[in-house]
Amino acid sequence: TKAAEAVGEAIARQGLSVGIKFVRFDRGRCKFHGRTKVLAEAARKAGLVF
Repeated sequence: TKAAEAVGEAIARQGLSVGIKFVRFDRGRCKFHGRTKVLAEAARKAGLVF
């Protein structure tokens, strides 16, 4: 889960650096729990809106 959190933060940092603030998080058939949830929450906490 630490890796998922780091990836979420990195995605947010890269997106925000090029002016992307609003995104659509399509989790596909994955349930919204575990690493998927941690990644999404980290990206939100870092500033992305979805």
